[in-house]
Amino acid sequence: MQVQAAELEISAVSPKQYPTSNLNEIALLGRSNVGKSSFINKLIGRRHLARTSSQPGKTQTLNFYQIDQRFRLVDVPGYGYARVSKKERQQWQAMISQYLQTRSNLALIFLLMDFRHHPSQLDQQMYDWIDQLDIPFALILTKADKVQKNQWNKHLAMFKKDLDLPSTDALFPFSSQTGSGKEDIWQIIEDYLALD
Repeated sequence: MQVQAAELEISAVSPKQYPTSNLNEIALLGRSNVGKSSFINKLIGRRHLARTSSQPGKTQTLNFYQIDQRFRLVDVPGYGYARVSKKERQQWQAMISQYLQTRSNLALIFLLMDFRHHPSQLDQQMYDWIDQLDIPFALILTKADKVQKNQWNKHLAMFKKDLDLPSTDALFPFSSQTGSGKEDIWQIIEDYLALD
């Protein structure tokens, strides 16, 4: 899919700041260093739409990106690495929980994990939590270019086992360097959001 227009619509910390127009939204969840901003930029075909940083934990708000006035990608603060106080972490968790559990626009969740490594305990907790939300989701396995192609099946089997998945059908390797996996992810978006 060719994106014509993409913009950061708003950064929000509470429901009263959320965008009011009734566009479907896709939430992006993942550890602080998993590459959510790079994922957005590569998927949309914009180099600097989402700010990337070598320092994990820079995203501290819900960032709503409007795509072609058809849907939104919502970049959610990462979990795990951010060097913030316990109080700030609790505030983030409350903000994220409120969005995921109450936002009627939320149509799909992408949970991003690093394809190179076993899911962390926090990854597993997040997976278990969103599995209870009754919202469709897919697991995007980032940094796929860092895993040799002949090792992909081994790594997919590792995620299937660690997360106790029935199959590898919901696992989508992706590289923000090469764009590998981009077409599959656009297909998910088009299928679930009924874009034509």
